[in-house]
Amino acid sequence: MAFCKSCGAQVEEGAQFCPSCGGPIEGAAPAPGYAPPAPGYAPPAQAAPPANDAEANKGMAILAYILFFVPLIAGAHKTSPFVKFHTNQGTVLFIAVVIFEIIVGIVSGILSAMFITSAVTLSGAVTGLGVYGVLSTILTLLGLIPLILVILGIVNAATGKMKPLPVIGKFTIIK
Repeated sequence: MAFCKSCGAQVEEGAQFCPSCGGPIEGAAPAPGYAPPAPGYAPPAQAAPPANDAEANKGMAILAYILFFVPLIAGAHKTSPFVKFHTNQGTVLFIAVVIFEIIVGIVSGILSAMFITSAVTLSGAVTGLGVYGVLSTILTLLGLIPLILVILGIVNAATGKMKPLPVIGKFTIIK
């Protein structure tokens, strides 16, 4: 990976000129007839996201937490950094929820097999159901975590913030 000595932009290996400033790349043979840019030359401006990107795309960013695939299908994540950020957060949240629900289902199945079976086989005594009730209540309360994360994401998108969600916000899937 090479960088332009003039402006610092990344250039492809073997390139003779910087795609950003037009300056020659050190080590590359200059093309015949090349003249360096005139003093005061400014390269063409790169297409920057609009200043009101968050305001213009709040609806799509909010939708990314409810139906994460809609901004992907619509291609909105390619045109707006704000939508791309929230689409990534919504997609990571969806994957985390699927994994979480699979784990909760497995743990619930194991707990019900352990405690309900033991409660029935103890000569009519119902001792295991109390522990099962407490553990299943804890699992149910843990199930509120994804809902809280969805609400946090929607609030962030609605207020125009690109704030990562707790725990899962550091993961990037959509680049």
